[in-house]
Amino acid sequence: MSQDLKNKVIDYLRTLEGTDWAAARALCADTATVWHNDGKGDETLEQHFEGLKTQIGVYESIRYDIIRQLSQPGGVLQQHVVRVTAKTGERGGVHAAVYFGFDDAGLITRIEAYANYIPEGQAG
Repeated sequence: MSQDLKNKVIDYLRTLEGTDWAAARALCADTATVWHNDGKGDETLEQHFEGLKTQIGVYESIRYDIIRQLSQPGGVLQQHVVRVTAKTGERGGVHAAVYFGFDDAGLITRIEAYANYIPEGQAG
């Protein structure tokens, strides 16, 4: 079961890379919430997707490079780097640790993201 949850996280990230919002939404429970370390508190999944659409819209490409995944029943903790290329050609990355919580049906119920932007060519 833990590998299934890891694979669901990967599937979710691939839908974000492809900006397939309907497919991403289908992997989540209706009541899913998202929290970021930006001090703004919880947001609904719809608010999260609206923010992603705005952010991803400025990029030529986006890719989630998974460094490691740890799982336990009902959750996956993952470290990854979001690699982005702007339409101007500028490259960068966001280093993140993200927790994905799941319900018994295998749908994402909670995303907690701790992220730090690192410009391309700098340590990290």
